[in-house]
Amino acid sequence: MMKILFVCLGNICRSSSAEGVMKQLVEKAGLEDRFVIDSAGILSYHEGELPDSRMRAHAARRGYNLTHRSRPVRTADFYDFDIIIGMDDRNIEDLKERAPSLEAERKIHRMTDFCTRFTYADHVPDPYYGGAEGFEYVLDLLEDACAGLLEHLRKQ
Repeated sequence: MMKILFVCLGNICRSSSAEGVMKQLVEKAGLEDRFVIDSAGILSYHEGELPDSRMRAHAARRGYNLTHRSRPVRTADFYDFDIIIGMDDRNIEDLKERAPSLEAERKIHRMTDFCTRFTYADHVPDPYYGGAEGFEYVLDLLEDACAGLLEHLRKQ
């Protein structure tokens, strides 16, 4: 069983979408019994909230149903998950600061490191304060990176 945690700042746009995209890819591949997929935020500001309504609307147009409730990253996550994926450098830095050990720190990766089409992307930008095109671009990146991540994990 491979346990994956996606992390962004508030867990209402990027990481919750990555969770939804990855879950759908895993289901379509018939591998749902081999994965646990979750998401969390660096901050607890939105704890208990559904993903941003704009993100849910854009995701729904692509067939994703985002129902995750926001939660903050917990120390236990570093023990419970096999891979922890941050959306940008700040998320990566915050995760590394919270990692309880060097072994836990080695579990941290950048989402765009798994991109196969958008190889120029060095982070998944936060669409919260942007327009509709920002949400679409985030979904494009996440679809690419999640497919690359699944392929990477299947080869292991």
